[in-house]
Amino acid sequence: MVLDAFFVALLRGATRLGHRVVALFGLGLMAAILTSTPVRAVELVMVEQPGCEWCARWNEEIGPIYPKTAEGRFAPLRRVNLRDLPDDLVPARRVVFTPTFLIVSDGHEMARLEGYPGADFFWPLLEALLRDHAGFEPGERYEELASGS
Repeated sequence: MVLDAFFVALLRGATRLGHRVVALFGLGLMAAILTSTPVRAVELVMVEQPGCEWCARWNEEIGPIYPKTAEGRFAPLRRVNLRDLPDDLVPARRVVFTPTFLIVSDGHEMARLEGYPGADFFWPLLEALLRDHAGFEPGERYEELASGS
């Protein structure tokens, strides 16, 4: 809103003075700001590797229902390989264990859960990390989804 007023004033002043170059510069600057890359939402990055039996267990126990939960809607899952971390991911420190779950915003790690402690512990730990580091407010519970209600 403030930017809009600034650019309108800039364009009016430039047009009134006959400085079309300034007006075009203002339009170009406004277009660049409006089309810049948007900030990514929070995501849960699962760092895994082939042969990881705890990753397989997570895939079996949590993987199918995760996207249907409030946590999954708030922080969609993104999977990355431990040996080939993408350039747009900036961990706070080196990832050593798999699975490691990173709470990430705009590519930067905000918190992590190392290892998979089983479903009974995973959900409360994940909820606490999302709440404390990303502003998550718990909603629909995963038990309801698992039971089909």
